[in-house]
Amino acid sequence: MQHDEVIWQLINRGFCSFKIKTEQKTLCKNEYNLTGLCNRQSCPLANSRYATIREHDGICYLYMKTIERAHTPAKMWERIKLSRNYEKALAQIDKHLIYWPNYILHKCKQRFTRITQYLIRMRKLRLKTQKKLVIVNKKVERRERGREAKALVAAQIEKKIEKELLDRLKQGTYGDIYNFPETAFDKVLEDEEIESDHGEEEEEVEEEKNEDENELEFEEESEDEDVPEFVADDEIEESDTDMEDYEYSTEEESEEEREKVAASSSKKRKKIEIEYEHEVEPKKKLKSIN
Repeated sequence: MQHDEVIWQLINRGFCSFKIKTEQKTLCKNEYNLTGLCNRQSCPLANSRYATIREHDGICYLYMKTIERAHTPAKMWERIKLSRNYEKALAQIDKHLIYWPNYILHKCKQRFTRITQYLIRMRKLRLKTQKKLVIVNKKVERRERGREAKALVAAQIEKKIEKELLDRLKQGTYGDIYNFPETAFDKVLEDEEIESDHGEEEEEVEEEKNEDENELEFEEESEDEDVPEFVADDEIEESDTDMEDYEYSTEEESEEEREKVAASSSKKRKKIEIEYEHEVEPKKKLKSIN
């Protein structure tokens, strides 16, 4: 037979591995404890008739211990799965603990309520997006950073070598007989064609922009010609003085042109003297002929 009072005296006065003493209360860390407190009513070891609520993977179970199973410690606790519906689960607790003490019945319902509350809270937190804390290893980061830098340098060197070899192949330094992958050569040609296409497209876009600008300027000039302008009196007087200056300057220019024309005509009218040579026979010969 199990003597509950003897067991409690040994636990209370002596040593218990589940007991934790604090300044205010004495706690119990046994997984079957109903309230978490170390006292006579809540001790799962010193009570031959005991019940509690436990949770596994979001499912609540009712655990019951009876004196009839005390001789088989492995089968001492009977487990009953509770419904996910809160009201149905409370009805199950009332059904299975109908003849049990009111203290155990009340504490089981209270524990089940708390468990359902934190399960609901856990589901809500899982649905929300939360920041995940990740451990940062500085040595690994430093190592990876160095490897990335070396890889970038190696990639640049390889690109330069590839470019130099392709330039030599274009120039014909290796002659007609050489063995190289045609894919690399074709890739370079495609890149050059793409660059030339982009350049032609840019030139066409610039030409279109220039044509649009010229059309806009022409339209603005035509609009300026059609729109009448209103001039004040002061501006009209200034314009009259400008006209007088213009007439005076035109008269001076006409006189200068006349003088130039007269000088050129005088030069042309200069007399040119031409000398003619006449052959005259001597007088002696004339006499002889007579």
